[in-house]
Amino acid sequence: MKIRVVCYEGYRAEETPRSFTLGDRRLEVSSVLDRWRGQDDEYVKLTASDGNLYILRYDRNAD
Repeated sequence: MKIRVVCYEGYRAEETPRSFTLGDRRLEVSSVLDRWRGQDDEYVKLTASDGNLYILRYDRNAD
């Protein structure tokens, strides 16, 4: 499933997720609980405005 993520961009690109679109729903990020890097991916564990917990994966090689 494709998810579109809107991030705050500080000195690094795509630094902190602020909201994301899941299907036709736009969800605001309530809090970032954790983040980690894999070999080719970055992960963010967060809670959203719908009260659910999400883990988003960003494939750095896809851009």
